[in-house]
Amino acid sequence: MNRRNLLATVSAAAFALIVGLPLLGGSNAMADTLADIQQRGKIRIAVDLGSPPFGMTDAQMQPTGSDIESARLVAEALGVELELVQVTGPNRVPALLTGQADIVMASFSVNAERKKVIDFTDAYGVIQIVVAAGSAGANVTKPEDLNGVQVGTTRGSTNDLEATAKLPGAQLTRYDDDATLVTALVSGQVDVMASSPQIMSAVNQRRTADPLTLKIVLKTNPYAIGLRKGDDTLKAKLNEVIAENLKNGKLSEIYNRYTGVPLPATLPKT
Repeated sequence: MNRRNLLATVSAAAFALIVGLPLLGGSNAMADTLADIQQRGKIRIAVDLGSPPFGMTDAQMQPTGSDIESARLVAEALGVELELVQVTGPNRVPALLTGQADIVMASFSVNAERKKVIDFTDAYGVIQIVVAAGSAGANVTKPEDLNGVQVGTTRGSTNDLEATAKLPGAQLTRYDDDATLVTALVSGQVDVMASSPQIMSAVNQRRTADPLTLKIVLKTNPYAIGLRKGDDTLKAKLNEVIAENLKNGKLSEIYNRYTGVPLPATLPKT
């Protein structure tokens, strides 16, 4: 190898280390994640504990929610321990790309923008994006009715993206996580939301005097497990786990118990 080629190789290696991308190994650099999980005997799953009913803490401040229980199913199926890595909506993708987590299970809706940088398994649940409002929004029936109206949503979420695209005249107020959005709606800081029916239900448990009602369905999205591009072996295994637990009814039971609505018999493709 001549000096020029040697320097080029060293530079490429240094760049790969700096940005954390598998330049030298291609997709194979990511293909060992399943083997790494099995070797360490633990899977690191990123979850959002500020996103009830998918992720939250119980009265004893222990993690709970449909995603938490689904994560336990995954760890059990792989025969490894579960380590929960707490994230919020905006840092779900960074947690993957920086190696803080092996996978993400955090009501992670599949969309084209995310698929440019990460991969997804088959769906294991669905989440609607809706507009809901209290009595102040009694006459809301279409997006134009929200022109100039303050609408709360969760920063960096699919709800945020959908509201930005479909409610161009609304004044969007973005909160860092679903729990903060719920608090804002309960306290009256904001009276209209662009989020999920589950968040609406969580709000109404604490906002009994002026409950939110569903006004507009913006979109129905599948959500899935997020993983790094190139993790094809891990993806195939996770799809097996999802298929088995949909077939035996465990994922459906978890979804229904936490969200209060049944899981559709057929889930959208991701």
